[in-house]
Amino acid sequence: MNILLIAPHPFFKERGTPIAVKLLLETLSESGHSIDLLTFHEGSDVQIPQVRIFRIFKIPFIKNIPIAFSWKKVVSDVFLSGYLIYLIFKYKYDVIHAVEESIFPAAITNLFLKKKLIYDMDSSMADQLVEKWPWLRHFHKILCSFENWAFKRADLVIPVCKQLADKVKNNNPDKKVYVLEDIAFEAKDTEMKVENLRDSINANELLCLYVGNLESYQGIDLLLESITELNGSVPFRVVIIGGIESDLRKYREKTKKLKISDQVDFIGPRPLKLLPHYLQQADILISPRIKGQNTPMKIYSYLASGKPVLATEIDSHIQVLDSSCALLVKPRVQEFVRGLKRLIEERELREKLGNAGQRLARQQYSLASYKRKLNDIYSLLI
Repeated sequence: MNILLIAPHPFFKERGTPIAVKLLLETLSESGHSIDLLTFHEGSDVQIPQVRIFRIFKIPFIKNIPIAFSWKKVVSDVFLSGYLIYLIFKYKYDVIHAVEESIFPAAITNLFLKKKLIYDMDSSMADQLVEKWPWLRHFHKILCSFENWAFKRADLVIPVCKQLADKVKNNNPDKKVYVLEDIAFEAKDTEMKVENLRDSINANELLCLYVGNLESYQGIDLLLESITELNGSVPFRVVIIGGIESDLRKYREKTKKLKISDQVDFIGPRPLKLLPHYLQQADILISPRIKGQNTPMKIYSYLASGKPVLATEIDSHIQVLDSSCALLVKPRVQEFVRGLKRLIEERELREKLGNAGQRLARQQYSLASYKRKLNDIYSLLI
């Protein structure tokens, strides 16, 4: 089929949704489809067979578009919507595959074209806006009504996790909804040099590792305050991979104020293909996220690594994790302290959770499983 895939974010950048979109493109291309990707002006080009990339006009005052909702994203979305109309009327597409908020211009345009429409749902936009600006809770029902309209207009909805699937089904019980989770990235041979984390930070202690962006919802403040509470009672070091420069400066300054800079190392971003190699060097993997619904992509790779996972007991995590494969704690400092201390001290528990998590990842979140699910979904459109 000829597919228009709309990705309203910088592409390609090594962060959650762009990584998922790249995997989507590769799988659809491998299955013989031709895809036009419409995306923002920022990001690096990637070469994928049967994929053409169209970018919106380079807006002079729009640079470094951040994760989640922002005025920069809104302006870029306006340009994206205009280009979308142009492409839809110029080329003959069989399917419009709309990611995130691009479902709205895609659905409006499709009122006249009647193409097959897929809503690729990475998050609930209504809930996300209320989380960012709590005063919007007064308008939550109105925001949800816009989402429900998009659900109704789509032929298929592909949420990234069960929580989102339930939200669609609660309001549209007859809608075709198919969960398509992210995958676990496993270690592969690479010619790139993989640094030894312990050598880099000159540490012999047990190593705890966090990977991801440093947005407030990720719970980095919770992690740092928990380390402060442990107060050197057990020997360990924490390495944090990821984050933009402004966030790195902010949190490095906070570790100095908390007097834990000798226990926490912010080493910045690392290449995605090396992620499994870094995970395997850790003794404990940490996800202190404090809110959210969609499961963080890193959780699947955490599990695949065979290392124990310490995560907060929130919707984002418990859709995939339970007590059999991870240590779950409430997103509060004292709870997180107890969980971290327990994993540091109990080697047998670390081994038990790590082995169970790895089995789960291989059974349910492998690349082969992802490809099978996506191809089954597209077969429904033929």
